[in-house]
Amino acid sequence: MIGATPRVGVIVHRGRDALFNAFLESLAGLGYVDGENIEIEPRFAEGVLERTHGFAADLVARKVDLIVAIGGVGARAAQRATDKIPILYAVVLDPVEMGFAVSRERPGLNLTGVTNYDPDLATKQLSLLKAVVPNLERIAVLSDVDVPGAGTTNTLERSNDMAAARLGIELQWVRIKGPVPDRPAAFRLMKDGQADALQVLEMPVVIADFQSIAALAIEDKLPSMFPGGWNHDGLMAYGTSLLQTIPDLASLVDLVLNGADPAGIPVRHVCEHRLRLNLATARKIGLDIAPAIVASASEVVRFGE
Repeated sequence: MIGATPRVGVIVHRGRDALFNAFLESLAGLGYVDGENIEIEPRFAEGVLERTHGFAADLVARKVDLIVAIGGVGARAAQRATDKIPILYAVVLDPVEMGFAVSRERPGLNLTGVTNYDPDLATKQLSLLKAVVPNLERIAVLSDVDVPGAGTTNTLERSNDMAAARLGIELQWVRIKGPVPDRPAAFRLMKDGQADALQVLEMPVVIADFQSIAALAIEDKLPSMFPGGWNHDGLMAYGTSLLQTIPDLASLVDLVLNGADPAGIPVRHVCEHRLRLNLATARKIGLDIAPAIVASASEVVRFGE
């Protein structure tokens, strides 16, 4: 039985980042204030994802009422640590494929959550790159070594492979490793591979510093596509931001703390794709964007340093 002041363990892949802060703000919007009527016990992996297993075991030993995992690696660690304590997750691709749910409609286990994954997103992103980059043949894709399956391809990587095959584009996979990734070395690989453009995946070590990645792409005059919803100087961003899943995650916390069983709570899917186009960056890399594409953008950045 959950006490008057519930204790919620939170496993975060990075540190006190935008996702964690948004989670606290969303909880506060529902009336849950840390230190007043709820106790949040955060565990920050700081990019060392192997630490999540110890975090999960510790939270189970402390008998928290609920575990929240912001990231698939943390969710997997929590799942392995307990089949009794409710687990809620965000920043997870396909929960059924990952074994987090029997079905999205009825998870059937002690965990449920929210996802923004869209298997068709990669096709749209790569198509946009193809539309703005003349004679595009080869796209470098920046991913994360530490994400489950990344050595072979995970769900997000497979969707990019399939999209590239449909569009007749060759992909160059470049995977970096946290907590201190060598981004300049990654860009040297892209240059050596003669990449015509860059696709940036929404992975933990990549999310950590989109702006540095965007700056390196500009330096190499490499047109770039980023996940949607983040502010940086990349040429384009398209998709649903992970930040947009956080209010639903907080809402699920409220449901479970009020007695709902995760096994019967459908996995929520947040999908609201928006195109952000940075014309200032386009000028810096010497790229002209067709007026029709500019007109289709939800947000256009026209000026920059």
